Amino acid sequence: MMAAAWTIFTIVGENPESRSQDLNDDVIDGVWEDRNPKNGRREPFCSTVECSTTITARENVGQYGFVSEISSGSVRIQRVQSKWYVPVTKTDRKMTSINVEKYKLSDKTAKLTAKDIIPVVQSSDSAETREFLNKIAELLVDYVNIQNDRKEKILDFHHPEDMKKLLSLDIPEQAVTLQQLVKDCAMTLKYQVKTGHPHFFNQLSCGLDVVSMAGEWLTATANTNMFTYEIAPVFILMENVVLSKMRKIIGWDGGDSILAPGGSISNLYAFLAARHKMFPDYKEHGARALPGELVMFTSDQCHYSVKSCAAVCGLGTDNCVMVPSDEHGRLIPAELERLILERKARGQIPFFVNATAGTTVLGAFDPINAVADICEKYKCWFHVDAAWGGGLLLSTKYRHPRFTGIERCDSITWNPHKLMGALLQCSTIHFKEDGLLISCNQMSAEYLFMTDKLYDISYDTGDKVIQCGRHNDIFKLWLQWRSKGTEGFGKHMDHLMELAQYEVKRIKQQSDKFHLIMEPECVNVSFWYIPKRLRGVPHDAKKEQELAKICPIIKSRMMQSGTLMVGYQPDDRRPNFFRSIISSVAVTEADVDFMLNEIDRLGQDL
Repeated sequence: MMAAAWTIFTIVGENPESRSQDLNDDVIDGVWEDRNPKNGRREPFCSTVECSTTITARENVGQYGFVSEISSGSVRIQRVQSKWYVPVTKTDRKMTSINVEKYKLSDKTAKLTAKDIIPVVQSSDSAETREFLNKIAELLVDYVNIQNDRKEKILDFHHPEDMKKLLSLDIPEQAVTLQQLVKDCAMTLKYQVKTGHPHFFNQLSCGLDVVSMAGEWLTATANTNMFTYEIAPVFILMENVVLSKMRKIIGWDGGDSILAPGGSISNLYAFLAARHKMFPDYKEHGARALPGELVMFTSDQCHYSVKSCAAVCGLGTDNCVMVPSDEHGRLIPAELERLILERKARGQIPFFVNATAGTTVLGAFDPINAVADICEKYKCWFHVDAAWGGGLLLSTKYRHPRFTGIERCDSITWNPHKLMGALLQCSTIHFKEDGLLISCNQMSAEYLFMTDKLYDISYDTGDKVIQCGRHNDIFKLWLQWRSKGTEGFGKHMDHLMELAQYEVKRIKQQSDKFHLIMEPECVNVSFWYIPKRLRGVPHDAKKEQELAKICPIIKSRMMQSGTLMVGYQPDDRRPNFFRSIISSVAVTEADVDFMLNEIDRLGQDL
């Protein structure tokens, strides 16, 4: 593993015709290159080595160049001075995270293929199998450690066409060796984004919980389906225990639940159950069983999967009514009631209302009690999409007022793989009424769900779902929850919220450099970065348009340098802004400070 300084350059003129340049004493470890804006070709600059054999070619983003990776040796090259480019930023991030050549099998094992190890080889203890798996385990543990090294890059960015040249992705006609398979694994991790890195603030699912990861390793090794107790007895019992615990936390004594492949499918299960509850003949007779045109309601800040339900299930997106939200991104109850009455006046049938507990961008929580009142008044199914914010149900400090009245809903989506940090994927859907899942989705496939089995068939879960085969997503959550305890999980949620508040405080303390968009309700912190040329300029719509242009430039520099990842996006009220997410247990206050300082550093010349 070799460390090197990284320098980002901004092109300010034309590349001189000659490669012979005056050198100064600003020495870096590495070789750099850029594209000549005049002819479009890469122009490497070197003083003592042949660049073509020592650098890895990279595409550039926009008008920014950067140091290239040394592929062999350690070379000291002085930076060239030219009017063509000027240095903008530097970082001491390590250039390479995974040394592919480190993971060598013994000469004997290296030449073997998969047909020479278990299960093809009939052995209860194959030395070659053990060596191969131990080498993979060594690689994985190294990667876990690397992800938590703050001196490591988060990513080694390449454009798709360049990435294809770096990897061997073709499917061969003949089997490759075990050594090649180990190398394939190492190369995959070498170029994978390190989402467990403490400076990865980019997605709702951040961090790497090692206990949950260990659970996923075991799950992969057990490799069983979750449709019957017959083949997954321990995991089925775990699922019942954990889901029952979650329903009690919601505030229900009974009910039913299932793990689904993501929050979008969990929301779909809620929609299907609602339609079945209100119009049970639909399952057999389809749309002709409906007394009229159904219509559903959700906030204009909801996850797009809610609208997708309307398309997938035949309502049509025109019948998914988007309810206006307030300046904080929360559904306005008065607008919901107005729109319900408006659709009823058209002769349509309002039947389903979705409230969001933790919107994707702003982290807003819709007013659950007020929405519940309206649903009861107009006899609508009340679903809460808490895929993102559900973890705060575990916090005695932050549960209220965000989830006040949650026990009144009919169903709730809650994704432990988001705020709770369980490994992807781990999504749950819960229903207040027991038996509804099986009634809605049961097809009684006789080859799986016989009624004369040895055991109590109520433990078979496959007929509750539309997918039949279901991945084991419970063990990693069960193991993680045991490692923390419910009280510890609550404190974990408190810690994440406190870190978000710390970020808000630091943004306010640097109000010349950053503009906080709103006080967050969750761990989403939304802000603009203010470059030097715009500091002191009154904040108005024109300034916001200028600030919006800064976001993609800084994001591209983040990715080029590999130092940081923070997402940006517009919403319906404002143009591009940054949205940082703190859902990783690895993050500290120092990491939050680094994020803000790094954004400022990357934007110095803008």
